Amino acid sequence: MKAAVIHKFGDPDVLKYEDVPTPTPKPGHVLIKVLAAGINRFDDYLREGSIVPELPFPHILGSDAAGEVAELGKGVKSFKIGERVIPVPGFPVKEEEYDIRPAATASSFTLAGLGIPGMYAQYIEIPAQWVIKDDTGLKPEEVATLPVVLGSSVRAVKVVGAVKAGDKVLVHSGASGSGSMQIQVAKALGAKVATTVRDDAKGEFAKKIGADLVINTRKEDFVGRVKEWSGGRGADVVIDNLAGDVLPKSIDAARPLGVVVAYGFAAGPEVKFDIRNLFFAEKQLRGSMASNTEDLKWGLEEVRAGRIKPLVDRKLPLSQAAEAHRLISTNQVAGNIVLLPWAE
Repeated sequence: MKAAVIHKFGDPDVLKYEDVPTPTPKPGHVLIKVLAAGINRFDDYLREGSIVPELPFPHILGSDAAGEVAELGKGVKSFKIGERVIPVPGFPVKEEEYDIRPAATASSFTLAGLGIPGMYAQYIEIPAQWVIKDDTGLKPEEVATLPVVLGSSVRAVKVVGAVKAGDKVLVHSGASGSGSMQIQVAKALGAKVATTVRDDAKGEFAKKIGADLVINTRKEDFVGRVKEWSGGRGADVVIDNLAGDVLPKSIDAARPLGVVVAYGFAAGPEVKFDIRNLFFAEKQLRGSMASNTEDLKWGLEEVRAGRIKPLVDRKLPLSQAAEAHRLISTNQVAGNIVLLPWAE
């Protein structure tokens, strides 16, 4: 089969389109024909080497996919050949840890494309336990944008951030894959949403997907604008996808007793802030990374109801995985990029 493979860490050009052995499903596993594979910022971090110090090279990246069952391992009776499915992007590998929640706290938890071969390939092999039937009615390229960003956004906004109807929520990077999904999740929960962008075109995109207030941080101070928008109190919840020198300002933008959810580090992994800004007003800083299967299923119900929509920026053949990563790494994407493993 064809796959996009890395043999070392580096810039997008380390992604090579080449032939690799097609996996055979082990007992209890299924072989899935990948119809479309999504790309996340997390993949970009992995490729450049900023997440883990080593990977078992050669390695296939990718945690998101939509596909159909190609072959069943011994003992699998819950699926049939040709059935449309969605592989769960992250899960515990050890069967005795399958029921641990949050799943990410299990010692054997990993993501496809991290601890096991990923989705940038024509086929993937995965335990049947971690496969969901796809009844969204969407095209594969739309579904492939969802698993990681939808599940983790539900986790960050609904579970960790505990956003509820009537809350005022600040989401950073509203035109990014994560930010655009977090806006939709917050709106589905009945919240009002402010978001930050870095140019007016991305601001228009954020408005179209439901943002109530769009702040261009090249022109305005987001802390002041959020305070004004919230009647001087600050946001009930801030979803911070950036970290770096942005997270201290996110703390400032939260109201007393408010919650700041640290979700990513696009602006840098090291953060320095005055602790008095956090504890004098009894604000809370919480971390959120991966999701449980239940989070993804809740999100998919919202997708079926039409309250959350996949956002496909563009589709590229799998052979152009390096170009897709280049676009991601230079912030030239509004929504998500999808790779098509069977396109020429």
